[in-house]
Amino acid sequence: MNENQSDEQYGRARVQTTPELEAYYKELESLGAGALWTVANDIEPWEPKPSSIPMLWKYDDLRSLVLKSSELVTPEQAGRRVVYLVNDKRKDVSAAVGWLYTGIQVTRPGEFTSAHRHKASALRFIMEGSGGYTVVDGNKIMLEVNDFVITPNSTWHEHGVEESGKTCIWQDGLDIPLINALEANDYAVFDGTQPLVKPINYSPLSYGGAGVVPADVVWDKPYSPLFKYSWSKVYPALLEAAKVNEGSPYDGIIMQYSNPLSGGHVMQTMGASIQLLRPSEHTKAHKHTGSFVYQCAKGKGYSIIDGKRFDWKERDIFCVPSWMNHEHVNLSDTEDAVLFSFNDLPVMEKLGLYQEQAYIENNGYQEKRE
Repeated sequence: MNENQSDEQYGRARVQTTPELEAYYKELESLGAGALWTVANDIEPWEPKPSSIPMLWKYDDLRSLVLKSSELVTPEQAGRRVVYLVNDKRKDVSAAVGWLYTGIQVTRPGEFTSAHRHKASALRFIMEGSGGYTVVDGNKIMLEVNDFVITPNSTWHEHGVEESGKTCIWQDGLDIPLINALEANDYAVFDGTQPLVKPINYSPLSYGGAGVVPADVVWDKPYSPLFKYSWSKVYPALLEAAKVNEGSPYDGIIMQYSNPLSGGHVMQTMGASIQLLRPSEHTKAHKHTGSFVYQCAKGKGYSIIDGKRFDWKERDIFCVPSWMNHEHVNLSDTEDAVLFSFNDLPVMEKLGLYQEQAYIENNGYQEKRE
């Protein structure tokens, strides 16, 4: 809307309050009703209006507190021993950004959580340690640093670390706030230990190959049959792609974790991506609907989100709210930087809500506010 054109021309509410109207509003309220024009300008904005703010969580600041939790409570006592990260504007729903939750979980050698399931979908990005594993619907999968793992909604799953391993820390991502908002969440605990139904690492060994999948296996689930996306395969794929592609002006070399059978997102409500920023690369700014939680998997740099600079390095986590301009910068002039992220794009796309807009001022780069 042009600033010289009135709200009235565009059907916006411009009703001046009078004593008679106030009495009318109170009468409506007493009957569980209200006048739309009193809220229309708030619930029907001219463009998407994020309720979250950009935030950065420094791993160096949090790591000691995450480890301290393993001294204070056991996995069995806590259910899941996690330090969750909450957006200053989303504390009421325990969200990190938008309708997405994230936290940092720690498990010591020999420890494990009871098998459980819930309607919320979950994912993991492994931050440190060795000997970690997850069991998803009877499929045991071993975990390594920077592996990306999914535990789709309503699947039985448990996590642990072998006795011979080292303390593991990973990032958890879930759509708990969304599923709770839809009043559809639930939680159940498995009676006993999950029996293994496949050999260890069956899922990544069967579906994580070089573009080939089993031809004699029927998969009828609405999520990916590949439960682990190995860093040992993903990072080389990024490097190979960088040899022959200029990449996105807004995201560098970016690749989506996908269902190998459909090419679509890994789960119904959450997607994930991995992106490589070449040495000294500075992407242009853009904004889109959809909330994103990032973790730096390699290197160091900064992102400018809504005009504010956020410096990050390996293991730091930050968020980009929906419809906020953002751009990324690799601070090294010799090494690449890699950012992992997860998002709610499957929901945005399925509901026809996704839109994107380039930042056109200042040649596509925001003015920084320190």
